[in-house]
Amino acid sequence: MDPNRLIHESSPYLLQHAYNPVKWYPWCDEALQKAKDENKPIFLSVGYSACHWCHVMAHESFENQEIAQVMNENFVNVKVDREERPDIDDIYQKVCQLVTGNGGWPLSVFLTPDQRPFYVGTYFPPLDSYGRPGFGSVIRQLAQSWKEKPHDVESAAENFVNSLQKTESISMPLKLDKSILDEAAVNLLSLGDQINGGFGHAPKFPNAANLSFMLRYSKLSKISKFQEFALRTLTKMANGGICDQIGGGFHRYSTDSRWHVPHFEKMLYDNALLPVVYSEAYQITKDERYLDVMNGTLQYILKEMTSPDGGFYSAQDADSEGEEGKYYVWKKNEIQEILGSDSDLFCLYYDVVDGGNFEGHNILHNSMNLSSVAFQFGKTESEARNIIDRSKKNLLNARNKRILPGKDKKILTSWNGLMITGFLRGYRVTHALGFLEAAENCIKFIDEKMVKNGGLLHTYKDGQAKLRAYLDDYAYFVNALLDYFEVRPDKKYLDLAMYYADYLLEHFWDEHEKNFFFTADNHEKLIMRTKNIYDLSLPSGNSVAAGALLRLYHITHDTRYLDISRMIMESLSTMAAENPFGFGQLLNVIYTYLQKPIEITVINNANKELCTYLEKRFLPESILVSMDSKENLEDLQSLPFFTGKKFVDAKTQVYICKDSVCSLPLETVGEVERLL
Repeated sequence: MDPNRLIHESSPYLLQHAYNPVKWYPWCDEALQKAKDENKPIFLSVGYSACHWCHVMAHESFENQEIAQVMNENFVNVKVDREERPDIDDIYQKVCQLVTGNGGWPLSVFLTPDQRPFYVGTYFPPLDSYGRPGFGSVIRQLAQSWKEKPHDVESAAENFVNSLQKTESISMPLKLDKSILDEAAVNLLSLGDQINGGFGHAPKFPNAANLSFMLRYSKLSKISKFQEFALRTLTKMANGGICDQIGGGFHRYSTDSRWHVPHFEKMLYDNALLPVVYSEAYQITKDERYLDVMNGTLQYILKEMTSPDGGFYSAQDADSEGEEGKYYVWKKNEIQEILGSDSDLFCLYYDVVDGGNFEGHNILHNSMNLSSVAFQFGKTESEARNIIDRSKKNLLNARNKRILPGKDKKILTSWNGLMITGFLRGYRVTHALGFLEAAENCIKFIDEKMVKNGGLLHTYKDGQAKLRAYLDDYAYFVNALLDYFEVRPDKKYLDLAMYYADYLLEHFWDEHEKNFFFTADNHEKLIMRTKNIYDLSLPSGNSVAAGALLRLYHITHDTRYLDISRMIMESLSTMAAENPFGFGQLLNVIYTYLQKPIEITVINNANKELCTYLEKRFLPESILVSMDSKENLEDLQSLPFFTGKKFVDAKTQVYICKDSVCSLPLETVGEVERLL
């Protein structure tokens, strides 16, 4: 079969559909003009390469010759990778949520030639079943309506657009004070599952920012139940099937309330965000289990998701050999054959049973204390741990011989920004140079490969970078540059952060509602210019930008950054207090703003004990810069953050500043501890 126009694309998701009998177009001027010239509606299908139900609908409907013929005769068919075009996805996901009450992928939208939606849904089976219309029936009925009932189509499109425009209005701003955090924390905890951790019922997502907020609010309020809830959630996730127990890293979400059965795809962003909150849990508790999870996740990214160029790949599929989760699950006899005498202890620890704990197979998850397992086998806890660790390595070696899940090798600036931050948090608490090098290599990759005409590009694959960057790309990357600057304070990284922050202010700012649009003023014009304000699977670019600009203000004392940061927080504060589940990252920024950042500068890190003390302490409201170069300090002397601070050879000195008042240089852990 001859390929369709998707054959020329770089997106793995689009290429998966290049040999469908459907005459797909990518989102492009040619497709949009064809719809106008031929007065045909557009069928827009949005998904991503690791999406299980996208694969199912493709196999059932888009590979079906009869369905494809109806599509080709009556529609201009456009396929979009939601990770490449989050602006398009955002608009039509909002329509889907308005109409059906929920969204998701695959997203199936029928548009007028001028891009207005008139019918929307997600997955459709090929034939009518269980009260759900079949895709074949839907396209035939809509094709008929387009020809015979144009007024009905026009009315539906007009109603959808009017409703969509109303969703973009922001609530009245609220003055920033501690009551916002109080209300949000109580409301958020009320959503928590006090037994299994996490928020709500199945399916359960990790929601890393919300857990970080719980840790911060507990520190602020000195009420332990908030911290206990966050730590319980992190422990349950770490022990559950959502965490890859032998390969490291997290799957996208749990299909049950106990974190046992995951949706098996692995997304880069989850494995960037979760190391941050696990590092915070380690700083608070000094419990090595949290450090192990953080390390395992970052090592997984280094081994499986890092390109030779230094960028990070987007996702791994849930499916292998056409079956979801096949790569990750085990039969008990298979484990016994591989592990021999170690298998009994391992199987008890990870709930491996003869009949399987999931559809005849076993998903490794832990619900027993190691001490209890060790006691049953007459082992010390250390001996039992050695058996578990040895067994995991042996099973990983065996699993590596299986057919791997597919991998989406496109590199997104936004998600890579998050991953840089994840590696730098890992470096902070471990001093593992591999983590620092991964962050540095990725910054270099973005700077060299993903910049055009002074602006960032969004996506890169097979040597080609394309698409103007979105709010998230700029916000996450500015934040990552500041994270890197804190551990390696070379002025060029601060200058780069300021350059892209200024680009945000110039091209994305909405002066009317005092926050950022998702697209720049020089972006392709769609039916509307949307806002991304919610912190859900991904933190909102508005929230991350507010935090980054707040840090920039404290480093530079440029009041523009403070003013914009405060306006963003104020514009969203009412919604954050009332609906904290969707504003965890923003609440973290409001916490920092209200606490007033502690500015900590370590000059010369020769005193390892002192540096380690600071970096392993939970100081979420701090800006902690570790200066190990006299030349770098001299380059930065003009900035208020560094003015008057001197580099003394062979001596570590710590300056702690708050509310424009700085300490004398401190040289011992005791002195620093007393002041903090």
